[in-house]
Amino acid sequence: MPRYAYDRLSFLDHSFLRLESQTQPMHVAGVGIYEAGPLRKPDGGIDIDRIRAYLASRLHYIPRYRQKLAFTPLEGSPVWVDDQHFNIQYHVRHSALPRPGDERQLKRLSARIMSQQLDRARPLWEMWVVEGLEGGDRFAIIAKVHHAMVDGVSSVDLLAVMLSPEPTTTFEPAPRWIPRPAPTPFELLGAEARRRLKAPVEAALDLRHAIERLEDPGSDLRSALRATAGSVSGMVRHVSTTPLNQPIGPHRRFDWTVMPLAEVKAVRHALGGSVNDVVLATVTGAVRRFFEGRGVNVDTLDFRVMAPVSVRAPDERGTLGNRVSAWMVDLPLAERDPRRVIARIRETTEKLKASKDAMGAEMLTKAVSWTPSTLLSIGARLMPRAFPFNLVVTNVPGPQVPLYLLGARMLENYGMVPLTDYLGLGIVLFSYDGKLTWGFNADWDLLPDLHDFVIATTDSFAELRRAAQPATVVGHHAGG
Repeated sequence: MPRYAYDRLSFLDHSFLRLESQTQPMHVAGVGIYEAGPLRKPDGGIDIDRIRAYLASRLHYIPRYRQKLAFTPLEGSPVWVDDQHFNIQYHVRHSALPRPGDERQLKRLSARIMSQQLDRARPLWEMWVVEGLEGGDRFAIIAKVHHAMVDGVSSVDLLAVMLSPEPTTTFEPAPRWIPRPAPTPFELLGAEARRRLKAPVEAALDLRHAIERLEDPGSDLRSALRATAGSVSGMVRHVSTTPLNQPIGPHRRFDWTVMPLAEVKAVRHALGGSVNDVVLATVTGAVRRFFEGRGVNVDTLDFRVMAPVSVRAPDERGTLGNRVSAWMVDLPLAERDPRRVIARIRETTEKLKASKDAMGAEMLTKAVSWTPSTLLSIGARLMPRAFPFNLVVTNVPGPQVPLYLLGARMLENYGMVPLTDYLGLGIVLFSYDGKLTWGFNADWDLLPDLHDFVIATTDSFAELRRAAQPATVVGHHAGG
């Protein structure tokens, strides 16, 4: 048995490292708003030492948070190794807003923190505890985690590790942590060489298993292969160039809004489809309003959204890494009738479900997992300039009960998806405790009017809500 320990990155995790540059930090992030509760000290500040001690006591559930990157010799493929000098104080930081500590100031601080790349010499996460919020009875946590570590669903699993459904102020001390020895470059080279020698045998076994599945009439592999072919053809299709799809810079704007989840579900029940269909219909109306406000003719645009879809199996809940695929959804921007908008989106998403396109994209990811690091690097650099979509909209389901951090209730949580070249806006939705929160991450220069897009989003949903009301109710309100 080797005396050292390390974990290889998956193809998708590795690709997020390769995509990162000075203008596109590849971390996911979130801003959580909490009641101060028992974490408020007599002087009005937040007990940062207690938060650090508590998080340290939970890290053994998420060991990746005490691991950093190392790289194999020659090829330079990344692996995870234990950080021999892990320091919780470096990762859990303390900050405060100047007076008055309003929401606008918190959004600007969040955007500045999100614009900064994570230090690759350390575990790839940070958590900023921000006090000084207006009123003094709340605080915020701005959390950053590199996309190579988590996808949206596993980041929600992290909330289950850090937060609890019942308020509690006590916790067990952190168990003793002994970092595992990391391999030397020579040991890592030898281990990777042995893995490469086994790869052809494993590939042959996978091929034999695939042939057996193809011969089985009850197997879903045939439909998965058809979905893979559809994913390939979809990836080479061009979309329109829009004000959102220009080269991005290093700075960000961050904004948010919140909607009652019950209202979103009421629209779904009245107009049909899923909650995600309502979300995409809302985004359709928002994009149309925003572009028309800038004088763009939407009738001629071919505009497509990439909607990440989890392919994480139930027994993989709680594990880190990326288990996510994608749907490509055309938005009917030229359609003005909200009922027809959601009907067309529903038709598209039902076809995607039936064709198992998410499975196809997942198979593509597996098929290229053998790609050498050098080829992956070239592909990652070329890929952003040929994205077959204009916007990323990711909808992450969260718990519908209140969660607590040492007795401090989390009120809301706003997510952030990273931006890449020619994708100047990303939208993350998170459902939690009866609310649907929207986080908007945008390039600083491309969207100086980001808040106009947020307003367009709320106006678009209000239009859907009106369309979902019976005519008698609408007439009653109009007359009142």
